[in-house]
Amino acid sequence: MGKPTASELRQALDRAITMRESGNDPDFLAKSLLNLHYRVLKLERALEMSKRYLHSGQGATEHRLLLQAVHDAEAASADPGSDELPILGRGVQ
Repeated sequence: MGKPTASELRQALDRAITMRESGNDPDFLAKSLLNLHYRVLKLERALEMSKRYLHSGQGATEHRLLLQAVHDAEAASADPGSDELPILGRGVQ
């Protein structure tokens, strides 16, 4: 299976947002897509900060940024009962 292009992903996310806002998501596909996209963004940020930390010679600033990114990724996965959706689309061109 191929990775969706940025425009395909944006279209899918826009449709998922519309589905959630209208209450038309009987099988929770839109909710799942939006949640997984949000979590992937946080995990990609943690990966980026990990690489930066290792490349920097394990600097203190990079260590702090890495810890924050890991915390954010954990927090994004911590509350499965919430219907609150974050602002999405960051990192999608």
